[in-house]
Amino acid sequence: MTPNPFKLRIPDGRWHTWTHPAPDRKKHVLGIVRTLTSATRLMDVLSLLRPEDGIEVSYTINPGSAFAAGLQEYLSATVAELVPWREAVRRPFDLAVACTVNASMHRIRPPLLVLPHGAGYNRLVPGTTGDTVSPAGLSRRELLHRGRVVPAAIGVSHPEQIPRLARACPPAAERALLVGDFGFDRIRASLAHRDVYRERLGVHGRRLVALHSTWSEHSLLGRCPDLPLRLVTALPADEFAVAAVLHPNVWAHHRPPDVYARLEEAMEGGLMVIPPQEGWRATVIASDWVVGDHGSTSFYSAALDRVTLLAATGLDELDPASPAAAFGRTAPRLDPDGDLEAQLRQAAQAHAPEPMREIAERQLGAPGRGGALVRDWIYGRLGLRPPGPPRTVPVPDPEPRRRSGPPRYDVTGGRLPDGTVQVVRRPWVGRRDPDDAEPRGFFAAPDHGSASLAPRSAEVLARTVVDADPAPVEWVRTRAKEFSELNVVVAQLADDSCLLHLRGGHLLEAHAVRPWGHPRPRLDALLLGSAVNLWRLSDLSMDPVAEALAHGLRIRTGERVLEVEFRAAPGNGRRT
Repeated sequence: MTPNPFKLRIPDGRWHTWTHPAPDRKKHVLGIVRTLTSATRLMDVLSLLRPEDGIEVSYTINPGSAFAAGLQEYLSATVAELVPWREAVRRPFDLAVACTVNASMHRIRPPLLVLPHGAGYNRLVPGTTGDTVSPAGLSRRELLHRGRVVPAAIGVSHPEQIPRLARACPPAAERALLVGDFGFDRIRASLAHRDVYRERLGVHGRRLVALHSTWSEHSLLGRCPDLPLRLVTALPADEFAVAAVLHPNVWAHHRPPDVYARLEEAMEGGLMVIPPQEGWRATVIASDWVVGDHGSTSFYSAALDRVTLLAATGLDELDPASPAAAFGRTAPRLDPDGDLEAQLRQAAQAHAPEPMREIAERQLGAPGRGGALVRDWIYGRLGLRPPGPPRTVPVPDPEPRRRSGPPRYDVTGGRLPDGTVQVVRRPWVGRRDPDDAEPRGFFAAPDHGSASLAPRSAEVLARTVVDADPAPVEWVRTRAKEFSELNVVVAQLADDSCLLHLRGGHLLEAHAVRPWGHPRPRLDALLLGSAVNLWRLSDLSMDPVAEALAHGLRIRTGERVLEVEFRAAPGNGRRT
């Protein structure tokens, strides 16, 4: 008799902190992954299995995927046991679960449950399925081995997928199992954490635009590779934040260094990039607008009633009968070459979520029950009694990768009839020489001690770091003397206060006014400098010191208004 390899790994019971079931009563489940996408979805599902019920989970990588780069490292750092494929096919597991399917999985000895790794089964991938009509995950090539159906059960997120399974692979239709969409259930269960996710993303009162791209030449990035850069430079930075969510296959095929290199200029302009392992769900929840394509993340966003615009539809690679194709045919479009800001605002005004919600309901079945359906089937197959209703844990906080800020802003605006100063700052990035470029207004730049920032091209210069040398008064005077073209030089004193040096040698301290019952507002040095410059330019005959001390300044960015008070420096604010 072949020895049981599991018994060899059972340690002496005296080392246990918690009580464990007897070794001969334990159940052993194998999670099979092929890509990072399937790995993260599978780990979600298998988190429903409780070790106190005597279930041990191991993972293995089913080799052969073109998108397996980085998978070994990710699993080694996140799972308790990673088993080589050659060992996994020999060990007597009680059940195997995968969120992707491949005919090579016939080598696995236990019954196999396969589940979707996204929003249903939609994409036509002839290289995987062997034909041009079967959605990936439902094809004969993937589900059959020598005429035998490989999986014991084929999870479908909605009953509408069963007839499509029957058309693509008739012998497998009787193995269909309704499992809902536990991934989307977790997203909906996390909606109450929206403010937390927005804080982690650093939205700070702005509206968040989430840029979603799946993989392939038909994706958003495949069709519009410069859209991330165009979006961050088109939107006012004080009103909009932009975060990019890219399909893990993009990262696997192009590798992270190349991905970040391609997005370098957009990140310089303020683009946040969400890592492929986690964070996309929190970003979906935190978003206000979504600019996407036919990927599952865009579909989920529309299902949450987010204002969704498609820059690519992917209809050339979708099953025409799928809800994803209906989504691509119905969702509003974004013209990448048009006025991006105007299109976003118009889409928000015209937003009608009902058509998208109806399409989502044809793909996301059994809402709120996905976890229970999957877990109860697994427990039943293992001969275990399911515990009470599973707890749907909120998705983790996002941890975006970002830069410190643009090298300069193109500033427009002016004094409004109510006396407020409207400021519109757009990041100015890319391989454009600001000395030769034609901005809409004037340049305002942070001072990071780099000659490449070319302060002579700016009218406003700001030091945004509080703990810096030399002292603020000395710094503003030195920079104003060094660059006589500057109208305003600003140094950050604290989160809510700054030191200003105006053309002519005037020194003022500025403090943001905290309205009663509100959090302390942040006074951004570059925003303040830009507003003061616009204020002075609106009336060159005005005495800026007298006006500031007497009336203060009200700065408008979009719908928000920030009130600022000023104090004169000793000597009436003028350097002697």
